Amino acid sequence: MPLVSVIMPAYNVEPYVGDAIRSALAQTFTDFELIVVDDGSKDGTANTVRQLARQDRRITLVQQTNCGLAGARNSAMRAARGEYFALLDSDDLWDPEFLAVQIAVLAARPEADIVTGNAWYLGGPKHGQVARPYPDPRPDPDLAGIIGDEWSVFIMSVFRRRVYTEIGPFDESMRSNEDYDFWLRAAIAGCTFVRNDRPLGHYRVRSDSLSASNVRMLRGILCVYTKLKAQIAGRPRELQILQRQITRFEGELLAAEARLAIEIADFDAARQYLAALHQRRGGASLRFAHFLSRWAPSMLTRALRLRRSRPESADRGEPHAGPVTP
Repeated sequence: MPLVSVIMPAYNVEPYVGDAIRSALAQTFTDFELIVVDDGSKDGTANTVRQLARQDRRITLVQQTNCGLAGARNSAMRAARGEYFALLDSDDLWDPEFLAVQIAVLAARPEADIVTGNAWYLGGPKHGQVARPYPDPRPDPDLAGIIGDEWSVFIMSVFRRRVYTEIGPFDESMRSNEDYDFWLRAAIAGCTFVRNDRPLGHYRVRSDSLSASNVRMLRGILCVYTKLKAQIAGRPRELQILQRQITRFEGELLAAEARLAIEIADFDAARQYLAALHQRRGGASLRFAHFLSRWAPSMLTRALRLRRSRPESADRGEPHAGPVTP
């Protein structure tokens, strides 16, 4: 029976999944199984996994119709046999020491349920930078901290099986931010988090549509917060933090929707979003952007492209979707 089950969802990642798997197989800690769930890919993802599975018996390929990231992770966890679950996305990479170090942290802290890690950005404008502070001055995550700081738990996390047993699977109704919802539910259930800020992996930033992914991410986080509000009804401190976050992300969503509307040249919609954002925040720059959307939309498009050229970008898979002004 393997001690660790590595959970890898995979959807249309033929160019990346082989490297992700090889980074797992190269671990100095070897007592693990790797469960790759091909979530209805239409490319050669499954064939790549199958070829590698012939070379290493620790790899299990599960194929299913498309259920989304949460559904793929859930399928892997249902098949898992280990006492620890380690999340590795199919386009990310681990350094060889990743599992050994994280398992050592949990072994030294028997009261801890989840160790959340750190990594270097791979690709994108932040390539080579750390995804989280290192050293990280923040305290270990707790419920209030996870609500108020959406960066507090990193996707490269390892947790004990008892977390899954206690809180259940990822919420398959969510098409984004399902990991954030999972960590919040774990914190509500009293699970203990520890942070290992040493970067031990590489977190890929892919060139998907920035504006569209921002809108999707922000809608997802607001969905998480709507669900969370009922779950923490008896916690006034956490509710106060939550309301601040809701107000913040509602504004960020309006900004992201305005950027997307500008990007696709829907200037009527952009004008509405900019007006709503100006009503919420005020400010001369938003008033001027609203003016341009009516009278000089081409200038607004050029301004957005100029802004896109700056070293600012949304981070794939993160709750916070980046800069907030159009």
